[in-house]
Amino acid sequence: MMTEKKLTKRDVLNYMIKTYANDEMVVAYATHEIELLDRKASVKTPSKVQVENENIKGIILNVLTELAKPSTITEIQNANPELAVLSNQKMSALLTQLKNADKIVKTVDKKKAYFSINA
Repeated sequence: MMTEKKLTKRDVLNYMIKTYANDEMVVAYATHEIELLDRKASVKTPSKVQVENENIKGIILNVLTELAKPSTITEIQNANPELAVLSNQKMSALLTQLKNADKIVKTVDKKKAYFSINA
């Protein structure tokens, strides 16, 4: 079963420009609305949670550097009181983000995940 792509405001505006190319008012309106969308997209700032997560990622990197060995989530949390209050799920998500950014390496041994600084 194939699902259709949802139409966005930008798609509709571009369709209006193509369809009503001979109507200057419609083209001007649609072009202006697209400019507003572009401006809005370029002004995005990170949310409060994203900023907090960046700080936590910095702490995780520091802890992994201090431990200087592949460590489990629990070992990382036990090494720092700020990380100890976080859930394993949140730690796992942040560690995955760091792994995807190539800042840390994940190794799995006997179904247990270990994380270390990317050398």
